[in-house]
Amino acid sequence: MTAIPLGVPGRLVEFTLDGQEARVPEGSTILDACRAAGKDIPTLCEGDTLRPKNACRVCVVEVEGARTLVPACSRKAEAGMEVRTGTERARHSRKVVLELLASSVDLSTTPRVAGWLKEYEAKPDRFGPDAARLNEEPRVDNELYVRDYDKCILCYKCVDACGDQWQNTFAISVAGRGFDARIAVEHDAPLTDSACVYCGNCVEVCPTGALSFKSEFDMRAAGTWDESAQTETTTVCAYCGVGCNLTLHVQDNEIVKVTSPHDNPVTHGNLCIKGRFGYQHVQNRD
Repeated sequence: MTAIPLGVPGRLVEFTLDGQEARVPEGSTILDACRAAGKDIPTLCEGDTLRPKNACRVCVVEVEGARTLVPACSRKAEAGMEVRTGTERARHSRKVVLELLASSVDLSTTPRVAGWLKEYEAKPDRFGPDAARLNEEPRVDNELYVRDYDKCILCYKCVDACGDQWQNTFAISVAGRGFDARIAVEHDAPLTDSACVYCGNCVEVCPTGALSFKSEFDMRAAGTWDESAQTETTTVCAYCGVGCNLTLHVQDNEIVKVTSPHDNPVTHGNLCIKGRFGYQHVQNRD
């Protein structure tokens, strides 16, 4: 039997994190180091399967010698740096960003944001009722997933997932500039008239619910969506021989949506239309 080499272990970077010595593998971000140390740094646009986009700026921290606050999700840890995560400057910046987002975007289905608003004593209402909102009805133009741009924070994660980082379909892009920038398909057409292949990988990475499963959207509208009552079971997709892992979300003995583990070496959270949406036959006794 041929021995398999273990490889050269990665170097460790030593620096100071909130006054404590920290050691992380070379190439790790400040956010990686914070999570390893048990520090809860809020973030919305960061995704564990995508390259950092630095869009939401909620994860900013203070680095000694840096002129501005830096995004922890993309700034690499460097030997000898001094990082402070809970300074008044960093906390005030997070508070204002959360207020700006919550005043102009519907964050009602964004996980954990209610706790962050409370933790940072953010008051979105101080911008008044005239804060710029899109005020657009959800776009329900297909039977698989819904686009609700009132919940979009322009994090660009869906653009990256649909583009060169995963799907390479390029159905989604940013239309307009400045305050008029928004996520759209070509010519802002219905999804059925676009290049979308309905893989749902954009839904997988959306942090706010701007993109959601049609099943989830309908159940929320009916008041029956209850994540606390759902069980998750990971299995293997049977449609082809690739071996993609599926996580079945089941409520009241029915599959309500399908996701994929982000740490799976085959899928990295991504699926095709069959794996993500082709589960209805499982619960159809006819």
